[in-house]
Amino acid sequence: MRRYVLTGAPGAGKTSILRLLEATGHSTVGEAATAVIASGQARGEAEPWTRASFIDDVVALQRRRQTQAVAAATTVQIYDRSPICTHALGVYLGYPVSSALSAEIDRITRERIYERQVFFVRNLGFCEPTAARRISFEDSLKFERVHEESYRAFGYELIDIPVGAPADRMAAVRSTISRPAR
Repeated sequence: MRRYVLTGAPGAGKTSILRLLEATGHSTVGEAATAVIASGQARGEAEPWTRASFIDDVVALQRRRQTQAVAAATTVQIYDRSPICTHALGVYLGYPVSSALSAEIDRITRERIYERQVFFVRNLGFCEPTAARRISFEDSLKFERVHEESYRAFGYELIDIPVGAPADRMAAVRSTISRPAR
């Protein structure tokens, strides 16, 4: 199983690319942090990311989704973010690396869960706020740099997905995932 990750700044277009990949028959796994935020907000929490257990909740959902996705009969999967993104999120928010996050990063490294090539989706030059995404464009650029630093620190190779039409960005991802495994 080859598992690829899409990462980048909030609002960069990762989910749009993921949806296009899914529409063309690829196996995809959605972003966990947004789901954890939406769930918390549905329960009346205005800012779930301020909860002490937030990072661990994201890690748990990422692991659950990854292990459930293994059952899918496919050779390639594309993930909207990974535990390395959760590491970047924790660093950005100023949280210490929890034992759950550390253990999950150890597991994905030891088991080689994700391909070492990660698709870094570049920002679009703006960041539209949503209920789950309350970040200015300037702060999203800082967050983008933290993502780059986290992935590089853990030894991943970033494949740049430049600004462009969603279909062109999806085609750039497809050209890499369609190559034979190294």
